Amino acid sequence: MVPVAVMVFVLLLALWIDHRFGELPVAVHPVVWIGRYLQACGRITVRCPPALAFVLGALAWWLGVVVLGALAWGLQALVFWQIDKFALMPGLQSAIVAALLGVLMAWSLKAMLSWRMLREEVGAVEAALQQSLQAGRERLSRLVSRDTSCLSESEVRESAIESLAENLNDSVVAPIFWFVLFGLPGAALYRFANTADAMWGYKGLRNGVNWEWAGKWAARADDVLSWLPARITALLLVLLVGGLNVKVLMLEARKTPSPNSGWPMAAMALALNVSLRKPGVYVLNPDGRQAQGLDTVLAQKYALKVVVATCLWAQAGIVLIAVMYS
Repeated sequence: MVPVAVMVFVLLLALWIDHRFGELPVAVHPVVWIGRYLQACGRITVRCPPALAFVLGALAWWLGVVVLGALAWGLQALVFWQIDKFALMPGLQSAIVAALLGVLMAWSLKAMLSWRMLREEVGAVEAALQQSLQAGRERLSRLVSRDTSCLSESEVRESAIESLAENLNDSVVAPIFWFVLFGLPGAALYRFANTADAMWGYKGLRNGVNWEWAGKWAARADDVLSWLPARITALLLVLLVGGLNVKVLMLEARKTPSPNSGWPMAAMALALNVSLRKPGVYVLNPDGRQAQGLDTVLAQKYALKVVVATCLWAQAGIVLIAVMYS
């Protein structure tokens, strides 16, 4: 049961670190390093002919996954080895080393998830909107990739709530899901895949460059890895908020181009009874009202409930998996 205790400890400590300290400094943040690697590779792959761009993009993706996964596996294996060593030969020095390695593993897991920053950034958009529409648009542009210059007040607020719902899966539920199944390597693999999709996974032109083929593998890999967690996120919202029609949720979730992001966004739209829309692309819950300032606060409360519920089911999942394979 020692590995179970370690996994639960690491998960709880990672969430506490996120709550207490937020994001790691840029210089030591693994996701920043991932982004730099992807940016360097992307500059090469995107200039190649379609077939070559696809092959090189896939190879760069796999190389990143293997290296990051190996580092994560090595750290996790070192933690378990040191704890086994302490169990065989108890001593203050071994205890201190084991504790420090466990904390390092927790900091590494924290780097793969982000709840505090997500909550604060969405709140900052609402605070900026209270100052002026232009301030709200500018603040939103830090959170989403779409053009915010022509959005109305309600559209700015809707975009922020959409981002909260979508990233509730991408930044919290999904990395924890893969951590439960495969430990730190699972969380690291997901974070790499999700970051690669965010940077490469565009259909058509972005900033005058066609990413259709260079980012195709990254986009499809993220679709696969996010498929079940996205639906778990939506289901948690259904269970925690109550009164949501699952059949309606399924219909609304299919309106978005992404096979996954529509699930948490549609669930949040139905939970708040607001319409969430991307002009010219989709309208979720079209019979809902326009989002108001209090809806942003309520969306944050609903999302927090999902985070707490995820922490609880993750602990139960770690124990259950350990029992199944014991």
